[in-house]
Amino acid sequence: MKKEQKIHKKITIKQIINENYKTKTFFFNEDIDIKPGQFIMLWLPCVDEKPFTLSYKKPSGVTVELKGKFTKELFKLKQGDNLFYRGPFGNGFTKTKKNAIVVAGGMGLAGVSLLIKSLKNLKVIFGTKQKKDLFFTNRFDMEICTDDGSIGYKGFATDKLRELLKKEKYDIIYTCGPETMMKKVFDIAEKYNIPCEASLERFMFCGIGVCGSCVCGNKLVCRDGPVFSSDDLREMNDFGRYARLKNGRKASLQEYHKWRS
Repeated sequence: MKKEQKIHKKITIKQIINENYKTKTFFFNEDIDIKPGQFIMLWLPCVDEKPFTLSYKKPSGVTVELKGKFTKELFKLKQGDNLFYRGPFGNGFTKTKKNAIVVAGGMGLAGVSLLIKSLKNLKVIFGTKQKKDLFFTNRFDMEICTDDGSIGYKGFATDKLRELLKKEKYDIIYTCGPETMMKKVFDIAEKYNIPCEASLERFMFCGIGVCGSCVCGNKLVCRDGPVFSSDDLREMNDFGRYARLKNGRKASLQEYHKWRS
């Protein structure tokens, strides 16, 4: 284990922006050298440590949805408060100069933000349940989809993906968001014979492939991912089906996300 992987580095909150009714971006006082798709382990002493991808690089920041105990405590912090991190860890996205399409669902948009900023020839599809869940609409040019039709395309991001693939050729598909959505994106990519890269989320204790809590099929999400290629996804039998709870028990994705909320 490398020395820097053991030590938490202190960072200070420089600015906080409210993105919507349940989402905030926390900007830090220093830039973190990270590749699109990699993650850091963010630590709040006496609370917990959780993995986050950066949604901004310069200045560095994370975009967070109010969800559980950790995020509730994080949302109490103010400008000038300190917190700690380890990393970056994991393997990121493969950048391309070819024609790309990015499919993001919910908070998955935060996970592909650095990727979007790094690409030139791309189309972005962003799906949420309803209009009030949107964020980054002024930051990126996106095809917006809502389940209830309150704004943009009425339907799932995967429905919009199918429409676009019938009209134009894309060389690679990137995706991040709910795993059931990503599994559909992957299946669509397979049908059209297009390479796909997906950023997976699992419970993590260590972030460096030691504890095994983030296992998915024959891979460890923190060490081998969190971004996986089509070749990887074909061999990962748990993808789109199962994850492990904090106690290590294998559970359906529905149970896993209910427990994580």
